[in-house]
Amino acid sequence: MTPRRTPPIRRQLTSRRIRYAAPALEKGLDILELLASVSESLTHSEIATRLGRTITEVFRMLVCLEERGYLSRAGTDERYQLTLKLFEIVHQHRPLQRLITQARPLVQRVASETGQSCHLAMLNNAEIVLVAQSDAPGNMGFSVRLGANIDLLNTASGHVILAFQSEEVRARALGAWRLRSKKTIPTGLSRHLQQIRRRGYEELGSYQVHGVVNISYPVLNQHGEAIAAMTVPFLARIGESLGPPQVKDALSAASRTLSLAIGGKRLELSSGVLLP
Repeated sequence: MTPRRTPPIRRQLTSRRIRYAAPALEKGLDILELLASVSESLTHSEIATRLGRTITEVFRMLVCLEERGYLSRAGTDERYQLTLKLFEIVHQHRPLQRLITQARPLVQRVASETGQSCHLAMLNNAEIVLVAQSDAPGNMGFSVRLGANIDLLNTASGHVILAFQSEEVRARALGAWRLRSKKTIPTGLSRHLQQIRRRGYEELGSYQVHGVVNISYPVLNQHGEAIAAMTVPFLARIGESLGPPQVKDALSAASRTLSLAIGGKRLELSSGVLLP
């Protein structure tokens, strides 16, 4: 008797180390992933065959998914296809709002741990815009206003976002910057961005305020590209024991937590080192 071949989708699932098995859930997800991967609708038997399961195994899943509105049937042979329900679910929680909601407590935590202000910035054409911000605790500190727009190349956040970006997006952002500023791209920018990518963060004296050192870490999406940067404008205070090393530790942990919370990646340096 010829052993039944395990199809790719099931093979991927069985190769994972799953601590708590949920067979029924896995069957339902198998069906959704299969239908999302093909352009045509499929019959009951075609779905069973492609998943390497029996018709009986997938029947209950198909009925349940159809009743919940994830699948619909069309044609005389009642082929199954995905509805737009998954699309609707994704858009009920908008990505930007989700990012800001996840970021706020982390930005506040960094501010509390370091005694410095902290903010989250995102790319906005030729500028970066602050979308979350927490003031330094206590009576004194330096901070940037929530909603502020800052020149892309005049901030550590902008450098970090450009460094951890695809060539296409980086070129488009720099093109927009040239049109807006009427300036040429600074000599050595490409080398500088490569250095940021190698070390995993930017540490840069402020272009606007003497004595402030901006320390910035990327927030990465699932492709390893920076969708935001978490930054502390560090201002040394007399008698303060916390310095840049502690700020870097706090920012590294918070940016990593935020990246993972939105389904992104941990920071992997160009040397191949994966930060803990």
